[in-house]
Amino acid sequence: MDMGVESQKIKLPAEAGGAATAAGDGTGSKAAAAGGGGGGGRKHLSSIANHVLRQCSLTLDRSVNDLVADFELGLKTAAVYNYSRKLVEFCSLQALQIITSHDIGEKINDGSLSRFTFDMMLAWETPSPSDQQITMESIAKEREDRKEPLGANEAVMGDETSLFYSDIMPLLVNEEPTVGEEAYVWFGSVFPLACDVVNARFTFEALTATTANRLHYPAYDRFLKEMDKSFKFLQNLPTPTGIEFAEDEFILHMEGTAGTQRVVKHIGTSSWPGRVTLTNKALYFEASGTISYDSAIKVDLSDTGIQHQINTASTGPFGVPLFDKAIVFESLSEPLVLEFPEMTSSTRRDMWLTLIREVIFIHRFVSMYSIESPIHKWEVHSRIILGVIRLHAAREMLRMSPPPASSFLVFSLYDDLPKGDFVLEQLASNLKQTSTITRLSASYVFKGLSKSYAIPLSAEIAKDHDRNSSSNEQPLASLENKIDQVKDEAREVTAANAAVDGMKEEGITDSLLVLVGLVGPIGKLRPVIQQITSWERPLVTGSILAVTLLTIYNEWFSYMLAASLILAVGVMIWARKRKIGKLWSEVIIDTSSDKTTMESIVEAQQSLKKVHEYIKTANVVILRLWSIALSRSPKHTETMIWMLTGSAVAVAVIPFKYILIGLAAGGFVANTRMAKAMSNPQGGRRWREWWESIPAVPVRTVDKNEL
Repeated sequence: MDMGVESQKIKLPAEAGGAATAAGDGTGSKAAAAGGGGGGGRKHLSSIANHVLRQCSLTLDRSVNDLVADFELGLKTAAVYNYSRKLVEFCSLQALQIITSHDIGEKINDGSLSRFTFDMMLAWETPSPSDQQITMESIAKEREDRKEPLGANEAVMGDETSLFYSDIMPLLVNEEPTVGEEAYVWFGSVFPLACDVVNARFTFEALTATTANRLHYPAYDRFLKEMDKSFKFLQNLPTPTGIEFAEDEFILHMEGTAGTQRVVKHIGTSSWPGRVTLTNKALYFEASGTISYDSAIKVDLSDTGIQHQINTASTGPFGVPLFDKAIVFESLSEPLVLEFPEMTSSTRRDMWLTLIREVIFIHRFVSMYSIESPIHKWEVHSRIILGVIRLHAAREMLRMSPPPASSFLVFSLYDDLPKGDFVLEQLASNLKQTSTITRLSASYVFKGLSKSYAIPLSAEIAKDHDRNSSSNEQPLASLENKIDQVKDEAREVTAANAAVDGMKEEGITDSLLVLVGLVGPIGKLRPVIQQITSWERPLVTGSILAVTLLTIYNEWFSYMLAASLILAVGVMIWARKRKIGKLWSEVIIDTSSDKTTMESIVEAQQSLKKVHEYIKTANVVILRLWSIALSRSPKHTETMIWMLTGSAVAVAVIPFKYILIGLAAGGFVANTRMAKAMSNPQGGRRWREWWESIPAVPVRTVDKNEL
């Protein structure tokens, strides 16, 4: 029975609360009383929970008593705790399986899906009268606080908020109960439309950043409608010229058309405006022709055999890098540069760079964790496509303060977060435990958004699937534990870097250019050393290693030092005989080049910027070492104490020459192919995450006259 039709027959009582007050549709808003006060409502359930049960019974065409009987029939002793919430979960899941069997997009447009699912989250959050009473008291206090005058440093609603929450919208959102983070995450775990359980918490934070981390119904309804609109827009985009998409290929983004901002391709000194299209498989660029577009060139992003190197780049007239608004594909035979011009910032370029890397990450994820089944692969692709659609919807809804793209993209998010690989590993394990596509999976939600797009698999969809079974709760609990751990780690790293980000930046003098010129000759030794240690000439490398180990074993350090000093004396005597000092009375730094003045200025600025970054990095290293020494971070200090104690014991017990032999041999062996093949890439990541979580000692620069 259609939920949107039957709900029109029920009237709304006052005690149902604002939870069912409509904001543009007539679904649950006119049926909220079904379980509220009279009408067979259960006393152990809140009014909104009774309403949701009544709506579920209408959707399933079964009585509430039958649903409760089915729930209690499969109830286990361990599930008696929080009976009301689990009853809401059971009935909601049963109704969702019926809802998803119809056109999801149509229900989003008429508001019935958003109203019903929002009420499900409210009922899950406040399943009992005591929970509802606490929520009502909290809302009453919020209303009382809003009557208080604003402080001196407080802004009125709309001054620093997005366009969506300005104008008349605050008048709507303030009069309804709101959904919290836990309810939003729960709903994402059973129905991955508005969010994916893997990054639901980050999505919720992005959507509610301007509303005190509470989700209002108008925002939720608008978000789903923008998602449906974005999906249909992307689905109807034209295929690149001369390209035939794969069966499971879907367009994620397109720019360069008449209705969007232009895109320019640079190869060498040549430039072509055109249209760029990104799919979950590849990137396509079509140069603009006289009447139509030329045949598209394809950059295959699904080939994991290629180590894709995509970075930011600067472009400008006559090849002068003035505008930092481009990306460069360095892994191609000929570097490809795509520029996304805009007047002020480089948000377009950053958006494209993030989306391209997300596509690369998804194929790397499939390859790394050996996901072979077409069902599992399509489930991963569906998650990413839905994540991109959520991103488009959120950026359209929050134009004045666009949310960060990584909050909606799973792999970009967890590639940057500390220990994020643990979450991805658990996600891969959970995927492999499923054997078919269910009505509440990302694949089926993707299909439900458009009836014309068939799932590109030959597998059958499971008709009878109990998402409330313990077999599915355990993997989900493991995944949520990993996500919570990562979020805690991210919060710790953010707090540790707060002092670093707040450090006062100082300028760089021209003397650094002289320093670069003075140490330049030393840099010429680097390729020689790399050639020796990389075993490109095994005979030379082996001889040097043998001499080094023999010197250390026989303790010929004094002889080596004496030989080095004699060599230095010989060089000075030679310089005096040849009167080198009189010929070179000063050190000359050559600044001439075959570049134009503008190119030289830009190159100098880039060099200064790099040197400045090195200086800031050195400052941060010193401050973090101070933090360890002063025990400002007890956890890291304790780790360092144990490491130094172990090193001291090793140095005291093992003869020092054997330690040096081990270090020297290890340094040479580490560059062999066998050692690289056996190395663990996670080790370096763990050390980097540990180092970045160390809080730096705060620095305050003052003038002596101000003390």
